[in-house]
Amino acid sequence: MLTITQALVDQIVAHARKDHPDEACGVVAGPAGSDRPERFIPMLNAAMSPTFYEFDSGDLLKLYREMDDRDEEPVVIYHSHTATEAYPSRTDISYANEPGAHYVLVSTADTDGAGAFQFRSFRIVEGQVTEEDVEIVQAY
Repeated sequence: MLTITQALVDQIVAHARKDHPDEACGVVAGPAGSDRPERFIPMLNAAMSPTFYEFDSGDLLKLYREMDDRDEEPVVIYHSHTATEAYPSRTDISYANEPGAHYVLVSTADTDGAGAFQFRSFRIVEGQVTEEDVEIVQAY
């Protein structure tokens, strides 16, 4: 289960809406070993595409060095889908290389009639996708 604050959910959704029609992407870092997302880090989609996201390799290297210096790890890796449901694509699955992370997908398309966005979380380990519950809290 992903436990995340309403403030972080709001930031992720706002980033997805801001970058629409391109996919948005980013990380929420947290203390190593805590499984607690705390620090919102929006990233640039280097692909600048409505159907694909890619972290800039230089930005990603800088981020991992910064997280290492702060004794943090990527707790949430998020991106948006602009025209499809919030479910990992084959490409998303192939690029998922953080088995301990929660992969959050936000859809900015109303694909299910439930409103302007979907917010879903998955674990992706060795190509296997498992959806998990999301508990939104006011504070930890």
